[in-house]
Amino acid sequence: MATIRADMAIIGGSSTFSLAFPEDTGREVQILEKNFTVSTPYGESPPFKLFSYAGRTILTVKMHGWRQGVSRADASRQIFWVFREAGVKEVLAEGGVGSINHLLRPRDLMVVNDYMDYSMRKDVGLDSGYLLIMRHAFCPRLRQALLHAAEKVPGRRVFDRGVYVCTDGRHFESPAEVASYRILGGDVVGQSAVPEVYLAREIGACYARIDMVVNYGEGVVKEWEHEELKDIFYNEAGTIANLLLEAVTILPTVTGHCECAQLRKPTLLREEKEEKEGEQWERTE
Repeated sequence: MATIRADMAIIGGSSTFSLAFPEDTGREVQILEKNFTVSTPYGESPPFKLFSYAGRTILTVKMHGWRQGVSRADASRQIFWVFREAGVKEVLAEGGVGSINHLLRPRDLMVVNDYMDYSMRKDVGLDSGYLLIMRHAFCPRLRQALLHAAEKVPGRRVFDRGVYVCTDGRHFESPAEVASYRILGGDVVGQSAVPEVYLAREIGACYARIDMVVNYGEGVVKEWEHEELKDIFYNEAGTIANLLLEAVTILPTVTGHCECAQLRKPTLLREEKEEKEGEQWERTE
């Protein structure tokens, strides 16, 4: 693992699953290594790809690392353990979501700024012992880069804020669930923002995501159609793949700063011996 270094990672979701990312974007990318796995404390990782683009060295993984026979919690631990060991400090992710807000329709793009966790994956962390402050869960700098890239997609409605409701899946939600999420202030529903948003903060990395609405939530506007979902799955993959790489090129031009690295603190729930060791570590940094 010592030989794999990357300062950025891109987590592929359902919107880019049907193509080879980043090769199929047609952009000038250099593939450094592909289809390699890593032994982690949480099991063998999913296959990764390492590539270079726009002066960045980037790790990428398909479908959030999810695969048959591995729990989604363990898959998340595996990929973020690899990110931490590789030195990743910025993480972009993408996904397909259902609409909760009646104003949203399929193929709309949203750069969410907050979330609600209704998953049951509550205890998904690494071994670092941090108190995670989720005040600004999604990095404002990465969000701006994604937003500017999304606004370049012709004929597309783009929303620069929204609340992501995360559920477990793998089923879609019931009409009653969607109605309750709407009352609570949710805009879209998906299954991947959690625990990624927690694990990114735990490793001290910035995190943001671009989500495409791929179906109406149950009870919203009309019943969603599987054929439309299928069409989006196959025919919008290039849109999102190119949007992600465009965000990479835009990021150096985004002004301002974020507090992501400062929003994790050493946990206070430690034994006395560990606390003294932590204080010594802080003094020598």
